[in-house]
Amino acid sequence: MSTTVAALRTAGEVAERRAKAPHTSMFVRMLVRAAMLRRGRAASALLAMIVAAAVATAMMNLYVDVQAKLRNEFRNYGANVVIVAKDGQALPAGAMQRIESAVALKTVAVPFAYAVARTSDGQSVVVVGTDFARARQLNHWWSVTHWPEAGANSGQALVGMRAAAVVTASRRPFDLTFQGKTIHLTPVGLLQTGAGEDSRIYLDQTEFESWTGIAPSTVELAVNGTPEEIEKSIQQLVAALPAADVRPVRQIMEGEANVLDKTRATLYASATLVVLTSALCVLATLIGWVFDRRRDFAIMKALGARERLVNGFFAAEAAALGVVGAIIGFLIGVGVAAWIGRVNFHAPVVPRFSVFPYVLAGSVAVALISAVLPIGLLRRVQPAIILRGE
Repeated sequence: MSTTVAALRTAGEVAERRAKAPHTSMFVRMLVRAAMLRRGRAASALLAMIVAAAVATAMMNLYVDVQAKLRNEFRNYGANVVIVAKDGQALPAGAMQRIESAVALKTVAVPFAYAVARTSDGQSVVVVGTDFARARQLNHWWSVTHWPEAGANSGQALVGMRAAAVVTASRRPFDLTFQGKTIHLTPVGLLQTGAGEDSRIYLDQTEFESWTGIAPSTVELAVNGTPEEIEKSIQQLVAALPAADVRPVRQIMEGEANVLDKTRATLYASATLVVLTSALCVLATLIGWVFDRRRDFAIMKALGARERLVNGFFAAEAAALGVVGAIIGFLIGVGVAAWIGRVNFHAPVVPRFSVFPYVLAGSVAVALISAVLPIGLLRRVQPAIILRGE
């Protein structure tokens, strides 16, 4: 008797558990069985979703990293903002401190002071005082045989290739005179840029100022950031130095903006094309899925399933494809982005997991949109006609 009671109690508990979530368990079993029985079509649709998610992930990861890498590359081409004292005067005292306080976190600022000196045989040459450490950091594109030691007040000079032919063709020490004061210089390095720098002689700023008494009149800056951030920095510099002209280097800024815009457009166009192609593949697969399973849906309707339930079941199948495709595609896309970064930029592309929610939402949206037309066909299924074999 006790055994019978225990068995009945166990059966009752099982029935109670099933009664709590009968629809959920049946729904899941139907989804899994539908995918297993039609593995070919399910695999085709899933592959399309994986490709779309992988491409979208790779493009979004690349876009963020490529922007940063391209901006760094453009900073190697020199200044994109120049500050010049008005009316040929020197910049006010403390100008560098004001500049650094305004945009210090994302800026390399290099001061320049200019004077026209004469050689021992009376020829004129432009001499520039600067901070060698900052100039080297700003102008990676300069071709320099050897940089003078930063802050060394020992007559070390960086001589442009054309200026060297005037002052020291034999690369030996030479003298320069400015307003009756003579300085003895040693050329420790040669500079070649193909521009006006080749005709100049560069000295340490402290030594130049003690010789000529001329303070910096120009500051060149490499300001990092988006075009909007650079414009904001320019406004901050104008407010910090109202007595100076703050000029953006349009060639650098416009070139950077054009390259970034074209890169963005290319990545977006590629991702859009692949996503649309994948959506068409999923659409074709789901339409075929509806025709293959007309009898199943007819039986569901004949047994009393409402239109909303049948449509929801089909939409859930499509959404499940989108979710699984997004997860697998995201992992593949991260790997593809890292490989492209390594091959093309010789630097790793950092995986950005913040992209995953967008990839997931986009994959599910593509799957559901692709299911709209098949659901319309599903509504036309007439159980009586299908079950009669017509």
